[in-house]
Amino acid sequence: MIRAVIFDMDGILLDTEKIYCHFWMEAGCEAGYDWKMEHSLMLRSMAPEFAEPMMKEIFGQDFDYHGVRNRRKALMNAYMETHPVEIKPGAEELLRYLKSHYFKTAVATASGETKAMTYLDEAGLLDYFDQIISTAMVPHGKPMPDVYRYACKCIGEKPEACIALEDSPNGLMAAYRAGCLPIMVPDLTQPDEKLSKILYAKADSLTDVIPYLRCQT
Repeated sequence: MIRAVIFDMDGILLDTEKIYCHFWMEAGCEAGYDWKMEHSLMLRSMAPEFAEPMMKEIFGQDFDYHGVRNRRKALMNAYMETHPVEIKPGAEELLRYLKSHYFKTAVATASGETKAMTYLDEAGLLDYFDQIISTAMVPHGKPMPDVYRYACKCIGEKPEACIALEDSPNGLMAAYRAGCLPIMVPDLTQPDEKLSKILYAKADSLTDVIPYLRCQT
């Protein structure tokens, strides 16, 4: 019995993943690296503890991960000050459905708690959620399962009773390792053969998640 839905934020609820990827590439190129969009895509939802060694394998051990990351954050923060947060299609419809049918809800995001709450509040979505969980609250970020296990604990549900909505391989792996039911809602990429094997389902949009919940009500 599914009792809860846990959402990633960037690329699932908010159309911000493309912005992160753009400014990762801008910051990387600005620092003199041959940064491609594929490198930005690899970093989606990935915790710094895993991202730094991965990028050093690609660009060399002298790669200044934290310098590039800090520049990406500065560029994105400046952009977001003058651009409204965009909501992903179907987000409000799905959240209204969950609320009206008494499903528990949480956000499990790689973004910081303050940023997540600010963005969700600006988008008018904050009040739909029982808990906002950031990877900063747990020992290890995505793709490790800590944030999903903690989210389940906070809402008082077992992982197997929770659907996890994610768009990135790192987020989906975190949900799968936690024992949740991972549904991919693709944003910038589609699942490959390996990723498809760990999915509970793939939904083309957030509204397409609703049929997986109707049999529970």
